Amino acid sequence: MEFRRFDLPGPIEIIPSRFGDDRGYFSETFRDDRFREEVGPIGFVQDNQSLSTRAGTIRGLHFQTHPFAQGKLVRCIAGSMFDVAVDLRRDSPGYGKWVAATLSNATGNQLWIPAGFGHGFCTLEPDTVVSYKVTAYYSRDDDRGLAWDDPDIAVVWPDVASPDSLSPKDRAQPAFRDLPACFSTKD
Repeated sequence: MEFRRFDLPGPIEIIPSRFGDDRGYFSETFRDDRFREEVGPIGFVQDNQSLSTRAGTIRGLHFQTHPFAQGKLVRCIAGSMFDVAVDLRRDSPGYGKWVAATLSNATGNQLWIPAGFGHGFCTLEPDTVVSYKVTAYYSRDDDRGLAWDDPDIAVVWPDVASPDSLSPKDRAQPAFRDLPACFSTKD
């Protein structure tokens, strides 16, 4: 298992080893001991899964505030996706910056997104299934987001990204500059 860090501290791409033969492959997709060595003492409490039937489906950018701020370990179990993490920690040198990884069933790679980051993705293939572990339970009262296409963040989304695919909730997300201070690097 390889842990690839970005220039932006926090998110980590995890690339599991695969052992294959003519029958297919075997892969460890999560090892608590290795994860804790590389990331820290993180515990997961809930697993979530979504299906997007169309390529170009955009979901996000989402996050939860304290006391239910969530770290997410995201993987794509069918199809492929462009996965984005945006630093929302006000005192971070990376505040407002983003990183992305293309996750796919073919590679089995994953993206660790710590609490304090917004998360969103765009599907690159039809029938893309996303599975992710979270470090806090879902809380409707603490559920927040920001505009997926905010010009101050300027995520470079894939050409296939379709604004028509946005949910009513995601169409109404606020601008980055209008977000209150929700996170700090000390959280």
